[in-house]
Amino acid sequence: MSRKTSLLETLGLNRKELRSWAMYDWANSAFSTTIMASLLPIYYADVAAAQLESNVASAYWGYTSGIALLIAAIIAPILGATADHLGTRKKFLATFLFMGLIGTTALTLVQKGDYLFASAVFIVANVGFAGANVFYDALLPHVAKKDEIDRVSTAGFAIGYLGGGLLFALNIFWILNYEMFGFADKGVAVRAAFGSVVVWWGLFSIPLFLNVREPPKTRNTDAGDVNIFTIGFKQLASTFREIKNYKHVMLFIVGYWFYTDGVGTIIKMATIYGRELGIGSTHLMGAMLLVQFVGIPFTFAFGALTRRISTKSGLMITLFVYTGICVLGFYMSSPLHFWLLAILVATVQGGCQALSRSLYASIIPTERSSEFFSFISVSGKFAGIFGPLLFGVVSQLVGGSRYSILFLISFFAIGIYVLWKLDVDAARAAVATPD
Repeated sequence: MSRKTSLLETLGLNRKELRSWAMYDWANSAFSTTIMASLLPIYYADVAAAQLESNVASAYWGYTSGIALLIAAIIAPILGATADHLGTRKKFLATFLFMGLIGTTALTLVQKGDYLFASAVFIVANVGFAGANVFYDALLPHVAKKDEIDRVSTAGFAIGYLGGGLLFALNIFWILNYEMFGFADKGVAVRAAFGSVVVWWGLFSIPLFLNVREPPKTRNTDAGDVNIFTIGFKQLASTFREIKNYKHVMLFIVGYWFYTDGVGTIIKMATIYGRELGIGSTHLMGAMLLVQFVGIPFTFAFGALTRRISTKSGLMITLFVYTGICVLGFYMSSPLHFWLLAILVATVQGGCQALSRSLYASIIPTERSSEFFSFISVSGKFAGIFGPLLFGVVSQLVGGSRYSILFLISFFAIGIYVLWKLDVDAARAAVATPD
């Protein structure tokens, strides 16, 4: 075995299909890094909502994120059940990808005072991003073998960190040196960065569509009258009835509702919270860039760690760290504090997301992966609405966002408790099928 083959085997990327699947993480991380977590919140506060008080801008951004999640939550399960039934996961992924690209393109048109327009087109882009991820995640148990899922999932997130980080580094460079690149001002440079996400996201999604096979449909729909909306609603109703029989899956989902809401709120609100506290945009962008590159080795490390400890234990470690981040975030007052907290987030963010995905994939019926991933996606999005909305409400009520951070501690505490109660071996045995 060559050294290259050995490395790819270790990373979980030894087959072309696995590498092509993971490349979509490289592609879509441009949106989550440049748009969602970094540049757009700052641009929203400084430009689109420049006429608003800083805490009000933070609140409106929280409401925007919550509405985007609500819309995605309503439509995702119907489409997920339909995709499983018809065997069209890749087609639905392409549809949502196109929606995300259109919404992101529209962000390049946002000018000073356009906070309502910015909110509207971000909602379109974010629904596309979230919807595409449902079908992307649902392909995981079809491209990876059972003993590969942890490594492949963490490799995807690590590659995503690298891809998103490289584009974001380029974005920062041309924003800080906008005259060198021929931009009229920093605002134009930021909008150009939004446009670069469209190109990056679209271009690097191509390998998935070329090299990842479409899993088979779950039922024969050749006979009789077939209506995809009827199929979706009927299958969704069946999923809600049947998933109650998977008590371990339901237990995991309950914990996931809470802790993923905490993680998502930190991702969406961190930079606008820092901006509200008076931390400069250069520090905010630099710290978020650091997250991308520090996150790469730690995400791979969590994948390797599951060879020594269980996936559940690794996931619980990340939640304990997030709890500490919330406590420290309450006392944050300087750029140095933001940088240190960014490093802490980088150590666990990829591991938390990847291990959640792989643990869930290992305890659900493989043949109904889109359906079950849609269920956790929609339920997680409904639960995830409350974090950003609560952040916004508390910020408006008390005149600042600092106390909003403390509410997130309970989200992680509940997640830790539920995971502690989860019997993963029993959950996997309940859905075990012959290879």
